[in-house]
Amino acid sequence: MARARIHSRAAVVAVALCAVGGGTLGAASAAPAPGPAAGAARTAAEQGVRDGYPGVLVYARRGADAAAAAAGVADTASGEPARTGDRFRIASNTKSFVATVLLQLEAEGRLSLDDSVATWLPGVVQGHGNDGTRITVRQLLNQTAGLYDPTTDPGFFAPYLQQHDWGYVYRPRQVVAAAVAHAPTGAPGAAWAYSNTNYLVAGLVIEAVTGHSPAEEIRRRILVPLGMAHTSFPITDPDIHGPHLHGYDLSGHDVTRFSPSYDWTAGAMISTLADLARFDRALFAGDLLPPAQQRELETPADAPGAHGYALAVRAASTDCGSGEVPVWETDGGGPGFTSISLTSSDATRQLIMVGNVFDLGKDLQNEDPAPESSAVGPAQTAVFCS
Repeated sequence: MARARIHSRAAVVAVALCAVGGGTLGAASAAPAPGPAAGAARTAAEQGVRDGYPGVLVYARRGADAAAAAAGVADTASGEPARTGDRFRIASNTKSFVATVLLQLEAEGRLSLDDSVATWLPGVVQGHGNDGTRITVRQLLNQTAGLYDPTTDPGFFAPYLQQHDWGYVYRPRQVVAAAVAHAPTGAPGAAWAYSNTNYLVAGLVIEAVTGHSPAEEIRRRILVPLGMAHTSFPITDPDIHGPHLHGYDLSGHDVTRFSPSYDWTAGAMISTLADLARFDRALFAGDLLPPAQQRELETPADAPGAHGYALAVRAASTDCGSGEVPVWETDGGGPGFTSISLTSSDATRQLIMVGNVFDLGKDLQNEDPAPESSAVGPAQTAVFCS
C-alpha cells in the first residue's frame, strides 16, 4: 500500500529499514557464500531482527556476486524460521509493474501517456472540481494528477481495523468514486502529491485499452517472460499462499490475512526476493521497454515536491563519501510488510530488504508504522560504493 503520505512513505520505508541504506546478501540461516554480498546481507538481516522485525529478508548483488539472507522468524506463533524464498506483499512496488505495462502499450502505439484520462475513461474522473479531460496518463504515473486519496482516511479502513473483516472487498471504481467525491488536492501538473487513486485509475486505463485485467496483462507481459513463478496479483483473496512471511503490526498482532482489493493496481501484488530482483534488474537494464519509453520511465516529474519521482520509480543516491552514486528506488509499506528495492543506474548492483512489520493504524495516525533500524546503511555502502 502507499498513500498520499508516501513520499513520506518512501521516507518511512527508508528510515524504517534504515535510511535508504544498502544491504547485500548472504544466508543468515546457512553457511556464508563467498564474496562481500553474502556477509553484508547476513549482517543487515540480523541487525533488522535485533532492531525489532520478527523476520527480515535481504538480497544483494554486485555484478555476478549475489546472495540472499534471511534472519528471524516468518511466524511468531509457530517459530517457523524466515527463509529467503518466502513470499511477502510488495505493496507499492506494484506500481512499477503497472507503469511498465502502460509504457509498453505506448510503445505499441495503443495509447499515449499524454492522452487524457477521459479519452479512455469518460465520466469516471468528474465532479467536485475533478476533471478527467485535464489529467493525463503521465500525470497519473508521476503522481501529479491532483486526485484525492481516500486511503488516507481512517474511516476507509474501518471494515478491517474496527470490524476485523479482513476479507472485506473494495472495488477499484468504488475507491475512485470515493476519491472524486472530494475536491482535488491541486490542479493537474501543478504539484507532486502521492495518491493511490492515481494508480487505480491507471489500472482502469489498462483495462480500457486492452480489454483485459491489469493482473492478466502483468502476467502475460512481465511475469511469464521473466519466469517470475512465485509472483502473483490477488484481487480479493486475503490470504498469502505458499511459503510466506507473516506480517505484524507494532503490537505483534498477525495481520497477514488482509484483503488486497482496496490496493489493486496501487499495491496488491505478492512476490519473493528473487522474483522482485529479477524484475527490477530487467526493468532498469532496459530489457522491458524500448529506449524512448525507458527515458520516460526515468524522467522525474517537473513539479514542486517530486524529489526525483518519475513513473513509479524514484531517482535517489547513495553517499559513498567521495561522492554520490545514483540509484533507482521503489518501495512498499502496507499491513504487515515493509520493503525497499534499490538498483544502480546500470542495473549491475541491487539491494532489496524486507521486514515483516507495518502498522496501518499507526500510519493512519501519522505515527511511525515500523521499527526504525540501522540495518541497511552499511550494506548499501558495501553494495553500491566499493
